[in-house]
Amino acid sequence: MLDKNLNPFILFHNWFENASEKEINDPNAMCLSTVDKNNCPHSRMVLLKGYDESGFRFFTNYESNKSNDIEQNKNVSLNFHWKSLQRQIRIEGLIDKLNSVLSDEYYNSRHYMSRIGAWASDQSRPLKNRKELEEKIEMYKNKYPDENNVPRPPHWGGFIIRPKKFEFWQDMPHRVHQREIFELNKQEWFKYNLNP
Repeated sequence: MLDKNLNPFILFHNWFENASEKEINDPNAMCLSTVDKNNCPHSRMVLLKGYDESGFRFFTNYESNKSNDIEQNKNVSLNFHWKSLQRQIRIEGLIDKLNSVLSDEYYNSRHYMSRIGAWASDQSRPLKNRKELEEKIEMYKNKYPDENNVPRPPHWGGFIIRPKKFEFWQDMPHRVHQREIFELNKQEWFKYNLNP
């Protein structure tokens, strides 16, 4: 076990618990940044659905734009920003698909309509109109009327980001902010500070 002063996951946990108590909306919202095959960056908000020392987990459509980017480049970054706490955590790491057991487990915990939506939405693809989507939702509701038996679509599941670098940013007076870095070298975390 790492020295708690050299374990960024302990500090992340403490900050995340604080945000979960004080941040008004979605303390688990994180900005995921990816890079596509043309080296163009893309960012969007996703929801953290679990974490431990193996990494940070979220779930999505494997045919989405973000998933296509990930297929091209496994280097990603996350950004948690909690305005009410004047704190931010940046995380850089490598991303991989979660195993099917964990994807099934989370999928089956979702609301019935969220599971139906995973079937109905061709995420990131052009939509002619809202009615087209609503008709697909009704079609899948008819196909899977048993709320306890909606299989996970093969194109939907989880990802895990395995961090190699953290930056913990704390707002300080006069913009002389605190920036604490944890960087992984082989199997060991090294800690240092940056100028604001």
